[in-house]
Amino acid sequence: MSKFNMKNTSRRSFLAGSAAMIAAPAIAQSTSTVNSQATTENERDLSEVVRRNISSFRTLDWRPYFDSTRNGAILVDIDSRAVHYWSEDQSIYKLYPSSVPLTQELTRRGRTQVVRKVEGPSWRPTPSMLKRNPEWPPYIGPGPDNPLGTHALYLSWTYYRIHGTHDTRKIGRRSSNGCIGLYNEHIAELFAQAKVGTQVLLI
Repeated sequence: MSKFNMKNTSRRSFLAGSAAMIAAPAIAQSTSTVNSQATTENERDLSEVVRRNISSFRTLDWRPYFDSTRNGAILVDIDSRAVHYWSEDQSIYKLYPSSVPLTQELTRRGRTQVVRKVEGPSWRPTPSMLKRNPEWPPYIGPGPDNPLGTHALYLSWTYYRIHGTHDTRKIGRRSSNGCIGLYNEHIAELFAQAKVGTQVLLI
């Protein structure tokens, strides 16, 4: 076989394999209504590469938002779908893409704080979630089907959390019932840095 044909064959195999990998999560997750595509804003075909406005996903200074970084500070920018973190001594700054609430009615803004940290969280839908989605299970334990991913930071507002997600399609989209979602590797990193008492501002 010529080098040209080998390259074409390899490229076709790679593209076919990639298409299968993209399709597989959607098929697997259709069995769980909680993690289904219906709970995610469908801006366009989920297999399409989304080009976002990079200027909206930018580094920020903490000073316009907090009086100090005592206990650390987390800023959730719902409009740009980003989470910012500053350590108490300001030596650490992190910027993460996030998922945000599906609608303005589900969105809450203002000041709160981390009141609890849970690795391997379990999940129970709120009464309002069950009213909107009566087919949802009343409880999901830790694991790959859990909507809270691998780690969760519980906020002082009832039912509100910053947490991970196993469904990576949700990141960068309006896809939650009020919480803020991060990739599992990002929430694990933030979980290690943040502590109970870390101040949180959602804007």
